[in-house]
Amino acid sequence: MPLSVEQKRPVIEKYQRGTGDTGSPEVQVALLSERISSLAPHFEKNKKDNHSRRGLLKMVNQRRKLLDYLKSESAERYQKLITDLGLRR
Repeated sequence: MPLSVEQKRPVIEKYQRGTGDTGSPEVQVALLSERISSLAPHFEKNKKDNHSRRGLLKMVNQRRKLLDYLKSESAERYQKLITDLGLRR
């Protein structure tokens, strides 16, 4: 289930690096995290939905790749992003 424009706008505004920035790793990771968290209620109701689970795993892997890239480029931006999103515990 894709995010609507109204759901994307605040996420993009919070994590963008400049005006009009929608492609930076920070924005992409934040949008993927939003989509992943929005799927949690679906999987609570539909435990056997393996087709959607495959899509979820693809999103998680894409987020992991983007985070690895960001970590190799700038460790401080990576650290700030994971603390803001609460990804590591």
